[in-house]
Amino acid sequence: MKGSRGADKLERKTVEKNRRIHMKNLCIELTSLIPKSKGATMTQQDLLEQATYYVNELKQRVERLKQEKEKTSGVLIGLGKPLVTVTQLGINLEVNLVCGLRTRSMLHQVIIVLEEEGADVTNASSNIVGDKIFHTVHCQAIYPRIGIDPSRVQHRLKELVWREA
Repeated sequence: MKGSRGADKLERKTVEKNRRIHMKNLCIELTSLIPKSKGATMTQQDLLEQATYYVNELKQRVERLKQEKEKTSGVLIGLGKPLVTVTQLGINLEVNLVCGLRTRSMLHQVIIVLEEEGADVTNASSNIVGDKIFHTVHCQAIYPRIGIDPSRVQHRLKELVWREA
């Protein structure tokens, strides 16, 4: 009788030890998924609070992007000025440019901006639909460790588009 209690106690200790190890591994994984904060190491409570904040921030960003997408999707048909979007895909970028037939040289200017920003163009394609040209440019960072700043590229391309329009 006494021996079975000892075995039960040992089994509970083992189960609890495995649970703690599993929780520790999950916290390590969570740490790798959220942006690094500067300063001292965080407690688990700090980590969970930061993860919660980050998830809420991402939800707000997704909502904002959905709203922006809805605004631009209806405007695309009667597009008067060129439209440019930059999407980051890891170390790669995808640039989509929609412009009128009169702005044929704009693709060349977009490629120049991308190369100035440290990108190597791997693929570019164009399609003409009605009186619009749809350009898609795929590029990757020349130096993957440095990467490409998509917000800077987006800003420079928007300046280019508005200047040309």
